[in-house]
Amino acid sequence: MADPQQTAAPASPPAPGVGLAKGEVTVQELTRVQQLIARRAAESRATVPSYDVTVAVDAEALLALRERRLAAQEPVPTVTELVVGAVGRALREHPRLNGAYRDARVELHERVNVAVMVGTPEALYAPVIVDADRATVEEIGDQLRRLAARVREGEIEARELSGATFTVANLGMHGVDRFAAVITPPQAAILSVGAAAPRAVVRDGAVVARATMDLTLSCDHRIVYGEHAAAFLARVRDLLERAEV
Repeated sequence: MADPQQTAAPASPPAPGVGLAKGEVTVQELTRVQQLIARRAAESRATVPSYDVTVAVDAEALLALRERRLAAQEPVPTVTELVVGAVGRALREHPRLNGAYRDARVELHERVNVAVMVGTPEALYAPVIVDADRATVEEIGDQLRRLAARVREGEIEARELSGATFTVANLGMHGVDRFAAVITPPQAAILSVGAAAPRAVVRDGAVVARATMDLTLSCDHRIVYGEHAAAFLARVRDLLERAEV
């Protein structure tokens, strides 16, 4: 038995600098938009059983198309615009990816409305390209430039951010090779686009440099199974590699 006269040893004093190593702490309150983004991201990670599928796309034809447009002094589409065009057509052919999971039911949408992630220093927005499956790349570009400008100017309206059935996120312009974005519930999937850059590939038995880019599809496994994801990505890749967008 411990000596009742024995007292507990005094706690060791904190080491010098402990608790002060981070310096002064500045607390920044989240804006309403940032709170909404945080809530939706947490909801997605907590409730959506997601998985990722990645394919490499030969981007030579896309880059050649852009060069021809530039030489002819025609409007030059961005990679994002070209991807949205291919995604719109592929979604029409693969309606499962254009659906949603809600209350143990699968909802398949009639229209193909593709949201495109547009970031600002303060927040992340997803303006919607309506009827992307029927729009030309030029029409997609016109819509996207207008919407992105409204985001940057702080004039984007709620109606321009609603009604999306699928989302595209592109970080390739920032030099990111591959990433997996967070699904926006109740959408079935989101496509993440990496940078188009020269890589070593095998062609006709020889190692050559080809411009390639990775596409990563994040899917809700409750509605999109592996076969659905693979078929959809194969179609998107085919359209992009033949520049048929």
